[in-house]
Amino acid sequence: MKHNRPFAWMMAIAIASMTMTACSLDGNEPEKPFTTCPVSEGTLYACGIGQPETRSDAGILFTEDDIEWFNVTTREIRFRDTMEPLREKIPLLAGIDFYIGGKHLFSGGATHVSLICSQMFDDLVLCCGKIDGEVIDDGHYYLYDCYPLQFIVSDAVKANILKIAVHWELFTKYLESKGKLRK
Repeated sequence: MKHNRPFAWMMAIAIASMTMTACSLDGNEPEKPFTTCPVSEGTLYACGIGQPETRSDAGILFTEDDIEWFNVTTREIRFRDTMEPLREKIPLLAGIDFYIGGKHLFSGGATHVSLICSQMFDDLVLCCGKIDGEVIDDGHYYLYDCYPLQFIVSDAVKANILKIAVHWELFTKYLESKGKLRK
């Protein structure tokens, strides 16, 4: 029976570790954003979100003043040349929340991805670059419904598009009212 004691201790430690992990991941604690955004009445702005361990004090990533235009057809969002590149403000795979006048626009925000990302996202992404046939455009940003784009036909992506449809319309109408929407 002596030879079973080390095994029993290892099992007890493994069970205790799994129990502690399960208790800490039960979803009862709300995810805390790593930045705080000042509320600005009637202004469009975006803030970085994420885990405190991956925090980067990005604050407001951009405002409507940083947006030169948004093309509703290609989904390109063009920033002014004077803006610091987002890749220097927020890490890849971090979240971005959009607000208009302090009211949150898109549930879950958007994920910041680039062409080197090998993961699939079935919800809104802010993608740095696009591949169009054999042409790689790495210097521009696009606000897509998923990444990579070939998953646009999946049921999960279609459901998420429907889920944010009202807010997407608010986003585009707001930019149109500011003269920043291209079609």
